[in-house]
Amino acid sequence: MLTDPDVHASTPQQAKTNLSGRLGTGAIVFMVIAAAAPLTVVGGNVPLAIAGGPGAGAPVGFALASLVLLVFAVGFVTMTPHVPQAGAFYAYATRGLGDRVGVGTAAVALVAYTAIQVGVYGYLGWAVNDVLHTFGGPSLPWWVWALAALGIVAFLGYRHIDLSSKVLGVALVLEIAVVLVLDAGIFARGGAHGVNVESFTPHAAFSGPLGVAVLFAITGFIGFEATAVFRDEARDPERTIPRATYLAVLIIGGFYTLSCWALVLAAGTGDAPAVAQKTLDGRGNMLMDTAQAYVGTALRDVMQVLLLSSLFACVLSFHNVIARYTFTLARRDLLPARLGVVHPRHHSPSVSSVVQTGTALVLVVCCAIAGLDPLVGVFGSMAGVATVGMILLMLITSIAVVAFFARHARLASGRTWQTRIAPVLAVAGLLTALWLVFSNFTLVTGVGVGASVVLGVIPFLALIAGLVRGDRGARERA
Repeated sequence: MLTDPDVHASTPQQAKTNLSGRLGTGAIVFMVIAAAAPLTVVGGNVPLAIAGGPGAGAPVGFALASLVLLVFAVGFVTMTPHVPQAGAFYAYATRGLGDRVGVGTAAVALVAYTAIQVGVYGYLGWAVNDVLHTFGGPSLPWWVWALAALGIVAFLGYRHIDLSSKVLGVALVLEIAVVLVLDAGIFARGGAHGVNVESFTPHAAFSGPLGVAVLFAITGFIGFEATAVFRDEARDPERTIPRATYLAVLIIGGFYTLSCWALVLAAGTGDAPAVAQKTLDGRGNMLMDTAQAYVGTALRDVMQVLLLSSLFACVLSFHNVIARYTFTLARRDLLPARLGVVHPRHHSPSVSSVVQTGTALVLVVCCAIAGLDPLVGVFGSMAGVATVGMILLMLITSIAVVAFFARHARLASGRTWQTRIAPVLAVAGLLTALWLVFSNFTLVTGVGVGASVVLGVIPFLALIAGLVRGDRGARERA
């Protein structure tokens, strides 16, 4: 499916000026799902959704989040053939709402992706140390392992995208496989009290704050829209990107919903909230303890190791996304032209990749010097910034879809659902999601109200800064 990384451009000159590749639907889906870090979400977000949300009804939250993002994807995919450049949210916002809003959107995207990447470095550093401690290894500061991972990501990100896609593909298959084995074991043994669909009844879904479950479900989808970032490296963008987007949402959503349901059944519908709360209190680990109980210690140990590959795949995927965002912006004269250089042999945005590595390095070092806790201080706070940023980006993009097809009525002819109804429904759903995030923001960040407010406004400040930069650029061009 993938070709040699050094043979892609039709001419040497093209190789120097354009990103190139022959990524198929499967390769792009791998990278996008890897960014979602499914094993990490099942081990972290699912217990949070169960304990803080409607308990046994938490799977409904994941199903609803999947539905909201699937509706969002309808307009996103319908507009794809009319967005010739890569850049995902930035490109769509520019086409639909103009250059100023496009630049603002790009600023939000860079802040959100950078935040979540740094957050995952913190989580990864903690997880490596935890696994080594479990197996009798040395205990070192989290940032040592984070910096080691950063070095490997820098090596892979500098090279052709095919190499990253292969690494991500292997990591993704392993982490999904191990969770599916656990799910199968739970269903085969009938869970704690037999397999049932009580989780999907209205009584269970509304037995607690369903919005909390939706919130943590949406957080687990961060990065799914990155299918469009790889447009220039896709084999057939107009077919590959839509397919990859729908598949990513369906696979991620189905996997999360199934696995959440399985963990509820394993604990028992009545006991699930208490079991999940032990994870939050540090008195247990819902995923790992369930694995040991249903499929044995060996799988639990494998799962602990694969958690590391899940987190590594996540930061590698985000690195690739950020590098391509900065590359696209440089090509639009919104960032220094040097960031738009393509490596003559690897055909990668090599300079943007190096700059992205430097940015991540500085932020990780700053977090280490500040003595921040890797889970609460680094991962929790950065995930909060990224969650607000992602919902804001999707909201702007849905509005851009409506605006674009309103101006180009001929293109929307006969496709009312795709160009009007679905995007408007997505706007309503995303506004609701944004309200849910802010209503429960301290649960995401793990810090106090004051600090959470500061973190929550960062994406909006980035949007304003981008709008100002876009306005200045428009005046300069005029």
